[in-house]
Amino acid sequence: MSKKVLITGGAGFIGSHVIRLFVNTYPDYQIINLDNLTYAGNLLNLKDVENKNNYRFIKGDITDVTFIEELFQSERPDSIIHLAAESHVDRSIANPLAFAQTNIIGTIVLLNAFKNLWSENWDEKLFYHVSTDEVYGSLGSEGLFVESTSYSPNSPYSASKASSDHFVRAYGETYNLPYVISNCSNNYGPYQFPEKLIPLFINNIIQQKPLPVYGDGNFIRDWLYVLDHAIAIEMIFHHGKKQETYNIGGFNEWKNIDLVQLLCKQMDIKLNRSPGNSEQLITYIKDRPGHDLRYAIDATKINLELGWSPSVTFEDGLSNTIDWYLKHEDWLHKVTSGDYLNFYAKQYH
Repeated sequence: MSKKVLITGGAGFIGSHVIRLFVNTYPDYQIINLDNLTYAGNLLNLKDVENKNNYRFIKGDITDVTFIEELFQSERPDSIIHLAAESHVDRSIANPLAFAQTNIIGTIVLLNAFKNLWSENWDEKLFYHVSTDEVYGSLGSEGLFVESTSYSPNSPYSASKASSDHFVRAYGETYNLPYVISNCSNNYGPYQFPEKLIPLFINNIIQQKPLPVYGDGNFIRDWLYVLDHAIAIEMIFHHGKKQETYNIGGFNEWKNIDLVQLLCKQMDIKLNRSPGNSEQLITYIKDRPGHDLRYAIDATKINLELGWSPSVTFEDGLSNTIDWYLKHEDWLHKVTSGDYLNFYAKQYH
């Protein structure tokens, strides 16, 4: 095997797409999926690759120092793609300590284990830290986030990711640890846990449940199809400059309410419901604390240096996403039982 790549959070939404891409594209790589299988991690996301010769799954907690040190010493991965994270802003508001533990302490534990393993020989080694555009804070009606934009996080989630970004850079400066960081805009697509806007609303429309829209619905987000994100990660992993940051975005801004209305129209067509049926489910609810007005990524750097650009239009990506969830209602049912229902009732009722 020419590389041994440890991918954390590989059973999650973005992680499962990255795992699939690497396993299928690089049969000579050994891909290790490290995931603790919390509520958002699901091995059903990887049924199509679970028996591949170059893939293995290991269950484990990235905050467990002893476990991670022993894992690194026994497996000796030469590359890390770190995706494991608590990622839902609403949950971070309810329980910020959990986000600090996983996103900050977990990242430090991984960095330390990687340093202890390879500090005498950094040749052909890489720690790739996957982050978010939310670390930059909120934009007004103009402007875009660039790689040099100052950090200004406004939620416990974004603060925890900002902190983890700083620790990665600090290990690079202090220990010469080779790293890259990418900060990406909102992802959507198959296998996304239905606490995030698009799969949550798809699921609610199927069940004819209210669609809870925060505030006036005029918050703006830049959306990127998850497969385009996975491709960007693969390109940065292989060709990105070490000790650099790359912003990944879709150049695809939508107001939340406009997105929801488009989703409703597409769902009515696909479910053979009368026009306007799903829009009647829209319910405006109290805005969440620290809600950023607008995110928008300038992805010029990755385009010019690596030749990456989004390949899927939002309308096509949204249609593909809806089709996937409609064909996988059994998956939806399995992941929206138990603790999820308790969280949903508390958050939106």
